[in-house]
Amino acid sequence: MPYQLYRNTTLGNTLQESLDELLQMQMLTPALALRVLMQFDKAINTGLANRVKSKLHFRAEKLNTYRFCDNVWTFMLRDVEFREHAEFSRVDRVKIVACDAKNAISRPDPE
Repeated sequence: MPYQLYRNTTLGNTLQESLDELLQMQMLTPALALRVLMQFDKAINTGLANRVKSKLHFRAEKLNTYRFCDNVWTFMLRDVEFREHAEFSRVDRVKIVACDAKNAISRPDPE
């Protein structure tokens, strides 16, 4: 089963709101809405793994906290500098969630 991490993005939230609206109007069954969300999870994980080739470098003044649970790393950083080629940006706080890509590979849906 792919990670559901991207459901909390703008795109994921908008999809969920649209599905909720269709459910309220009874134009969609709960099973179909769940299937759409599962396809979204699969598609976004595959798309990011295969299509994004950009590299970004960052450096933090301080690593506030880190944890590793269920093959997911979470880092909370302070005073972070991001660099991509000639571009430079600085932010006060960043949360990085890193998931094991091997676990994101999904099995075919049983039909």
